[in-house]
Amino acid sequence: MHLLRLIDWTPEFMLDVIDLGIAVKADPAKYADACRNKTLLMFFEKPSLRTRLSFETGMTQMGGHAIYYNIKDSALGKKENIHDFGQVACRYADIIMCRLFSHKVLLEVAENSSAPVINGLTDFSHPCQILADLMTVKEKKGRLKGLKLTYVGDSYNNVTHSLMYGCSMSGMDIAVGCPDNAKMSPDRAVLDECLQMAAKTGSKVEVFHDAAEAAKDADVVYTDSWMSYHIPPDEEEARVKAFKPYQVNAALMAHAKPDAIFMNCLPAMRGYEQTAEVIDGEQSVVFDEAENRMHAQKAVILTLLKS
Repeated sequence: MHLLRLIDWTPEFMLDVIDLGIAVKADPAKYADACRNKTLLMFFEKPSLRTRLSFETGMTQMGGHAIYYNIKDSALGKKENIHDFGQVACRYADIIMCRLFSHKVLLEVAENSSAPVINGLTDFSHPCQILADLMTVKEKKGRLKGLKLTYVGDSYNNVTHSLMYGCSMSGMDIAVGCPDNAKMSPDRAVLDECLQMAAKTGSKVEVFHDAAEAAKDADVVYTDSWMSYHIPPDEEEARVKAFKPYQVNAALMAHAKPDAIFMNCLPAMRGYEQTAEVIDGEQSVVFDEAENRMHAQKAVILTLLKS
């Protein structure tokens, strides 16, 4: 079993992993030897702060070993192909995490690996982040089902797609607020998958082109970078202009419930996708959210190794 997209799991399985993350966080000593003599290979093509630190620290805390392998130090794509990489890596490592540009490359690694493969991020999907997000929401609100999460900003990206999967699977409503532009709106195929899932779990999946309308009565307000890693720098001025109406500021937060929490998966630029008063304010849980990457990923590792 792998973790490539959340939607590849059942809702029940995903919720069990989230609950395990909460349990691991509450009693880390219980899992101190859970990965004894196990090795995690961390394969990086994209830059990282939280992904590397959370996976490596988490594996160490569970008695295991983590290897950091950067594509810059690799013959991959030159003398080595993905097929052979997957076949070889699984002979050495018990579990593999990949942080890549292309989701297709991740799928090829998984197809050729007998060891579990974890998606640490691709341009299409970021499941580990959303497991940590949902874990954080459950900690703060006591439940997931029946809550409303509003995401505003750039919506044609990995975080938006995975949030849509995670919310629809957990029975949470999700409202996406974004410009009326195909390059800034959720992928249609992802939206269709989430609508089908929402029909089963009783949640709502909606797309709005007005930020205030999307944020109305939200329990959670979420945003992400306007300049993802793959966006050319020369597009910044146009994108800032397009996304400025979707900035999370005090005025937008006022449309959400009074006890709404604010989330951003980080990195965050104050004055861009959110103002400093929001991300540094009392409603912000961004650093709890960042910490929970480690706990949720411990749960993923434990679950996939067991499977």
